[in-house]
Amino acid sequence: MSKLSALPVPTEHQLKWQDYELGMFCHFGINTFCDQEWGEGGDSPELFNPSRLDARQWVRTAKQAGFRYFVLTAKHHDGFCLWPTATTDYSVASSPWKDGKGDVVRECADACREEGIGFGLYLSPWDRHEPCYADKEAYDAFYMKQLEELMTGYGPLVEVWFDGAGSEGREYDWPSIVGLVKRHQPEAMIFNMGAPTIRWVGNEDGLAPYPCWNTAQSAKVSMFSDASLQWLPETPSWVPAECDVPIRKDRWFWHPDEEHLLLSLDQLMDIYYRSVGHGATLLLNVAPDNSGLMPEADVRRVTELGDEIQKLFGTPAAEASGAGMQLELALEAGTAFDHVVLMEEIRYGERVRSYVLEAKRDGEWRELARGSAIGHKRIERTGRTAADAIRLRVLESVEQPLIRSLSVYRND
Repeated sequence: MSKLSALPVPTEHQLKWQDYELGMFCHFGINTFCDQEWGEGGDSPELFNPSRLDARQWVRTAKQAGFRYFVLTAKHHDGFCLWPTATTDYSVASSPWKDGKGDVVRECADACREEGIGFGLYLSPWDRHEPCYADKEAYDAFYMKQLEELMTGYGPLVEVWFDGAGSEGREYDWPSIVGLVKRHQPEAMIFNMGAPTIRWVGNEDGLAPYPCWNTAQSAKVSMFSDASLQWLPETPSWVPAECDVPIRKDRWFWHPDEEHLLLSLDQLMDIYYRSVGHGATLLLNVAPDNSGLMPEADVRRVTELGDEIQKLFGTPAAEASGAGMQLELALEAGTAFDHVVLMEEIRYGERVRSYVLEAKRDGEWRELARGSAIGHKRIERTGRTAADAIRLRVLESVEQPLIRSLSVYRND
């Protein structure tokens, strides 16, 4: 099919990223050893000494739970670097871990490659340790060197995560930063700042609003400001949302004796429905402890989530695709189901603006649900329903609707 639409459309790399749907965030660093969320940059590297660090356990957990990419905090706001950077001695090279010869970024990159999932990196622009942070030009040069090390030293990346926290009102050299990422990692998504290709959803609860359109002109900078970012002119119109949330309530880094903060499976499924089910991508944080392993309770919970998603959405009872204002899916008589999943062929733009979903039983159609956006994915929870057919009627559309999938799922 040729591209007919003048609507904003995603790049091939954005399409691939949106199909990932599930990513695992991994906050790990000097904070893990200090029982804190935000370090001030003065904690000794001597504190960083995980006795059992196993990046393969981290990444294997993500893979087994159905997550398709993994994002590591290479440097948080405290400035401590998880790779042996040439820019500062505030890194793993100054720690007792592996006698200063270790590289957490390398171990994660290798594990992701072995497990066949995407690898992404978080590099905080705000740096509370680096003395030259007060000098804008000097720090821009410093940050660019760190970024270049990461962009060139660890293989292909699927995402580069720029956190706006602590940088409210600060302007970095975004043209140079974005140019460096595009030069070395052209397939990587750029998160939220500069000229992003994906945007922050605007909260740390993992929840996308509905509708959550794939086009945007700006996004919030952080949780600590209502100000909107000024994106560079070359920012695309298509900027899908990513929803980040920690699996332990309000805890991005591991803290001792806080298993009671683990979100329940029901809470995680509600997040899934209101992120992936609203057409966005979910980035769920699971933090390793100070031994260097993801805690067993957290691993069990994220595995339960993956199992539940697979149970509910592993195999459709029936599926159809097509173009036009109406799409009907015939079912075996009296087929029972509890979810209907809609997907647009977003390669040609987000076209549907309003729709109604109907079920046919005993020769009569009745309404199941109605909505506005479909986009990458819309999950409708219908409750236990039996029908002989399902019908999607598009009420309003910009150009001809193109439905990638209309699928029905039953949980027997």
